[in-house]
Amino acid sequence: MGMDDESMRVSDADREDTVAALREHLVAGRLTLEEFSERVEAALRARFGRDLAQVRQDLPEICAGEAGSRRPARFSAALLGHVVRRGRLRLPRRAFVTSVFGDLDLDLREATIDQRGTAVTVLAAFGNVDVYVPEGVSVDIGGTAVFGHRRDWGHDAGRPDAPAIHVRVLGLGGTIDVWRVPHDMRGSGYSDIFRELEGRRGQLPS
Repeated sequence: MGMDDESMRVSDADREDTVAALREHLVAGRLTLEEFSERVEAALRARFGRDLAQVRQDLPEICAGEAGSRRPARFSAALLGHVVRRGRLRLPRRAFVTSVFGDLDLDLREATIDQRGTAVTVLAAFGNVDVYVPEGVSVDIGGTAVFGHRRDWGHDAGRPDAPAIHVRVLGLGGTIDVWRVPHDMRGSGYSDIFRELEGRRGQLPS
């Protein structure tokens, strides 16, 4: 769709083309997971060409073979302490998170992703791991916690066109929580996220 068509109504195919382009920009590292999710939501609501143009206005044309330049965050660990990983992390196809007698916060809201799907393996031995993802990104959670717990919080609003994060957990006397964080939740810290999502227990996926 050209600039001259911005006043024209868009079709489902136009919206799908925009979402596909946004996925490529996500993989190239130009968009974070949260930015991708917000822009996809705007693209799916678009009615006119100018709406789609606004979604893509600060993004270049897609070039084949692009890849993120930052070193991928393959491994995160907390041992007898508290570790926070956040910011513009680059997730590879597989990542590993470990907490042994410690606490680890893995905040993926500003992360980018190498592939359209990634697997995060979480190991917690008498420790705690909290994983934060933006609402709208597809997340599935599996695994086992022995003498501990595995929980997921928030509204499961993933879409088929969204990148997928597969969280696989193994806990021994530990706790693993996955938090789906709405875009409008701008708390000053992780305790604010906990309190607000705990108050939305009715939105937990069945």
